[in-house]
Amino acid sequence: MDVIIIMCMGVLIGKLFFPVKWKRINELLQTICTLLLIFSMGVLLGSRENFLRELAALGSQSFLFFLIPSLFSVLAVYPLTRIFLNKQREKKKSS
Repeated sequence: MDVIIIMCMGVLIGKLFFPVKWKRINELLQTICTLLLIFSMGVLLGSRENFLRELAALGSQSFLFFLIPSLFSVLAVYPLTRIFLNKQREKKKSS
C-alpha cells in the first residue's frame, strides 16, 4: 500500500510541478536508478551461499505458478468463447 501511495504522489508531482524541459534529465535519472537497483539486487542474490539450489527450487515453484493459472484460464475461457462467439455469429446471420 505504501508503494502505491508513493507512486501516486510521484505521478502528481510530475504532472503538476515538474517542468517539461527537465523531461530528458528525469528519463536519464530513472534509467540510472533502475540499473543501480538491478545491480544491487544481483549483488544481494549472488552473495547468498545456497543461491543456485534456491534458484532451482524457485524455478520449479514459479513454473507451477505460471502453469496452473494458465491451464485454468484456458479451461475457463475456451468454452465461454465458444458459447458467446456462437451466439454473436447467430445474431449476425439472423440480421
